[in-house]
Amino acid sequence: MAKRRFFLLFGALLVAALAGGGYLMWLKRAEQIPAGIVWGNGRTEADEIDITPKFAGRIASLLVDEGDMVQAGQILVRMDTRDLEAELQRVEAQIRQAQKTLDAARAEVVQREAQVRLAASQLSRAETLVKKEFVSREVVDQRINDRDSAAALHAAAVARVGEAEHAIEAATQEAARIKVDIADGVLKAPRLGRVLYRLVNIGEVVGAGAKIFTLIDISNVYMTIFLPTEDAGRIPIGSPGRIVLDAYPGRVIPAAVSFVAARSQFTPKMVETRSEREKLMFRIKVKIDPALLARHAEQVRTGLPGIAYVRVDPGVEWPDRLQPNVE
Repeated sequence: MAKRRFFLLFGALLVAALAGGGYLMWLKRAEQIPAGIVWGNGRTEADEIDITPKFAGRIASLLVDEGDMVQAGQILVRMDTRDLEAELQRVEAQIRQAQKTLDAARAEVVQREAQVRLAASQLSRAETLVKKEFVSREVVDQRINDRDSAAALHAAAVARVGEAEHAIEAATQEAARIKVDIADGVLKAPRLGRVLYRLVNIGEVVGAGAKIFTLIDISNVYMTIFLPTEDAGRIPIGSPGRIVLDAYPGRVIPAAVSFVAARSQFTPKMVETRSEREKLMFRIKVKIDPALLARHAEQVRTGLPGIAYVRVDPGVEWPDRLQPNVE
């Protein structure tokens, strides 16, 4: 029993010593940073993008899988749009029929215009003859009736032209809408990224807005750190920064501040603070240059722990060990 207690005590002391040694190394590393540069612990993060259909339907094909890198504009999913294509053919047939109706109505308008001109001419002739008493007043009244009838028929023909034009316009707009829906049945990657999850299989019927893929946006990778008021208050957007990951301690990644919280918050439990009195912290995002990310897209990973450094004093030079060496 005494031997067991000895080993337990020895193990506890060893763990404490190692922890104390790690803490001292951490303090030593912090002391080597110039006063005009602040830092915080964090993990690399990236925005997640859900690939979802605009309308309910069946999955016709999935062109990528989990872990695949995708380029902006790359086709990821094809929805079954056969019903939409059939509907489009029906509407296009309606457009063709309405166009024929419009052509016939326009031809009738031309014919009715000729009849109106003829009726007006006959009326004018009858009015001249009635003055000379060559025809009776009843003839003039008949010509007036003929003119009014011709004008009414012409107005009706013009109305049919308008109806046909409106029918073509409505059908054309409907066809355009269906074409948009068909085009939306081809889901593309909005940005450079990596497929994080595939949530459906080919042949499944999904609802509008259902998640098919979740992508990690490789063009927007950043590290979130928390800094006290005295440091956060001196950090403008765009301040230069550096990121060093635990997995690659020898690589210094150039970055810049892309976000500073407008209000403070209580210190998260996972944040190592310099003093127990520092209860309120500001959330800071240190973002990696998208062009740099694009050049190293295959190596980009999220969730990697590390340290982000931010220069708050423009007059302070970066130490040699924080000079960027990733291009």
